[in-house]
Amino acid sequence: MKLLAFAASSSSKSINKQLATYAASLVPNATVEIIDINEYEMPLFSQDKEALLGQPAAAKSFFAKLGQADAIIISFAEHNGSYTAAYKNLFDWTSRIDQKLFQNKPMILLATSPGPGGAQTVLTAATGSAPYFAGDVKASVSIPSFFDNFDSEKQEISNPVILDELKSALAQLS
Repeated sequence: MKLLAFAASSSSKSINKQLATYAASLVPNATVEIIDINEYEMPLFSQDKEALLGQPAAAKSFFAKLGQADAIIISFAEHNGSYTAAYKNLFDWTSRIDQKLFQNKPMILLATSPGPGGAQTVLTAATGSAPYFAGDVKASVSIPSFFDNFDSEKQEISNPVILDELKSALAQLS
């Protein structure tokens, strides 16, 4: 299985990138590609920009990456209860290529934050909207209080209850 994983965050110190990378490592028999959404930076989406620029190569490249994968893991950072601006912009541009941008791929959606909410608000929004964009969401998991539940030195979840929940979710990809 070719597994594509990424954080919906542009932070160079993204805890969601750590989570997506770790989660992908738990999927047996997967060839994993971790991407950084900073590689797909584009001007802020608007219809005026689209009329001027057409479909940017970065959006086409991201759409192709999604299409080449057999399954997708996304870990969402939450900014003020919603998607990060970087992810939303990438999503908006790519959805103009094809509204079914997730191309019926099985997906595991994750989210984490330093606080007890675990970015649950954005995860709920992403889980609810993905089917409208041809995302086959198999499971979603919110990890609260990241630094209390993830061993940054070992790069692994340290809470056995959360680890079991994550492993159960990832098993849905097989």
